[in-house]
Amino acid sequence: MGNKEIRLMVSGGGTGGHLFPGIAVAEAFLDKYPGSRVLFVGTGRQTDARVLANRKFETAAISSQGLKGKSLGQRITALLQLPVSILAAMRLLRRFRPQLVLGVGGYVTGPVLVAAKMLSIATCIHEQNSVPGMANRKLGRLVDRIFLSIPGSEGYFSAGKWVMTGNPLRRELLAASARQRPNKEGLTLLVLGGSLGAHRVNTLLMGAMELLRGAATPLQVIHQTGRDDEQMVAASYRELGVNAEVAAFFTDMAALYSRADLVVSRAGATTLAEITAFGLPMILIPYPFAADDHQRRNGEYLVRGGAALLFSQQELTEQKLAEEISALLADKQRRQQMGEAARRLARPDATEAIVEQCEKLMVG
Repeated sequence: MGNKEIRLMVSGGGTGGHLFPGIAVAEAFLDKYPGSRVLFVGTGRQTDARVLANRKFETAAISSQGLKGKSLGQRITALLQLPVSILAAMRLLRRFRPQLVLGVGGYVTGPVLVAAKMLSIATCIHEQNSVPGMANRKLGRLVDRIFLSIPGSEGYFSAGKWVMTGNPLRRELLAASARQRPNKEGLTLLVLGGSLGAHRVNTLLMGAMELLRGAATPLQVIHQTGRDDEQMVAASYRELGVNAEVAAFFTDMAALYSRADLVVSRAGATTLAEITAFGLPMILIPYPFAADDHQRRNGEYLVRGGAALLFSQQELTEQKLAEEISALLADKQRRQQMGEAARRLARPDATEAIVEQCEKLMVG
């Protein structure tokens, strides 16, 4: 495409897992085609505003609601709002005039891609999870190309439309994952509940750390709690005398992954792609109420590859979690083997692959 300036619209939001892949692709386009423009159409929620802050994108929001798992009244409201959302998306599209629209997940993606199709604009979606959500399954029939992240998800889409690219990572993460890990004393446990936090993961860790108090190996904990539990978790670590960094949400994930020796995490696809890129062993506690139980399926792919241990939230106890953390921290060889397995499952070229496919769509 030479030095052509492009206009790319990215639509998605609601969680960091939806936003971060879109950010990675958008930044790659801006790096490759200076002077181009990206409009990120999100939900207007606080998560979207925080994650997209200080990026080189234009932003907009439209109202949209989901259908799955809602009451009859909520579904009726969502369906009544859909034409209004599509009209709002059409106004944005006519004003911005993108050559391509990329959907990265969330309720807002549907109206934007439908409107783009009605205006004969090239469209594509990225599916992060092992089990596509209802919106992406429907949109898969409509769009020109589907980018997949985890083997097994291709069965939900027509052959010839999908490309297995992996999950695109932000450039700062890719750069940090390629660097040599810094020398440090002791071990570091990184705890992630996802961009919105995870109360049960937080309480399990508090109980496990109480059982691990006084362990022979010096341990530092870095804990992303989500907004609601930040103060509670920080106070618990202080009472236990644990050396801990606690925040509702961390922005410099590259620095944290570079310091970590073991990760305890939910099993959102974007988070797993980041952890594998850094070659870190992990203990996964999938969110049990995720649509179609997709977090469990995401995690099982890594378990089969030898990179992770997985426990259901309902069955995992504080005692069991403490035992698993202690065993892995004490076994450097096992951590190393799991970390090497994680790197083998990583797809560091995912962003480049998606950009290449998008370029093909834009030139017809």
